[in-house]
Amino acid sequence: MTDAPLATWTPRRLPGDAPLIGRHVRVEPLVDTRHFADLEAGFRGQDQLWDYLAYGPFDGAESFHRFAEATYLGADPKFHAIIPADTGKAAGVAALMRLDPANGVAEIGHICLSPGLQKTRASTEAFALLYGRVFDELGYRRLEWKCNSGNAPSRRAAERYGFSYEGLFRQHMVVKGRNRDTAWFSITDTEWPGVKAGFERWLADENFNGEGHQIRSLEACREG
Repeated sequence: MTDAPLATWTPRRLPGDAPLIGRHVRVEPLVDTRHFADLEAGFRGQDQLWDYLAYGPFDGAESFHRFAEATYLGADPKFHAIIPADTGKAAGVAALMRLDPANGVAEIGHICLSPGLQKTRASTEAFALLYGRVFDELGYRRLEWKCNSGNAPSRRAAERYGFSYEGLFRQHMVVKGRNRDTAWFSITDTEWPGVKAGFERWLADENFNGEGHQIRSLEACREG
């Protein structure tokens, strides 16, 4: 809401290092190297995972470990390992980034999920937990999702997770020697309760049949 009064607003905290634990997944801030071997194994040979990221693919475990140690352990972006409960092994990463506690704004990005993690209850619950950290735990006002406009899977994921499309930033970046037009999405704190309820309905056991397939889509669950 333009020019809405915020007389009681105070700056928020930065995300901490406590893990987020769900029924199907553990989301753990990366503070050391102990998950790097599992991540490298999950990403190995999957060069397509890096198509729209500014780095990768890597030519071996040593190369990946050097990259991960230089990239995954900083404060912003704050990377999290995504660890499915059924394996106990890190199978993907996502970062809370461009953290702006004064204005209560954060972005989720640097998302890289191994094929075995993609399109699972664990991955969806991981994002629900991260969004809950931003809105419920930290009290932020806005969460952003940005991606290459040509990255159709990322755009579909943003919409599936309840983000609203806000527009296209033309010639926004140069990535791997190519132009990137950036598609921009967001969820606000006033939208979060409905988005959260959709996650809860989708993740409920009664939304899955005996073979583990969803009965209602996340979009349908969000509609109520």
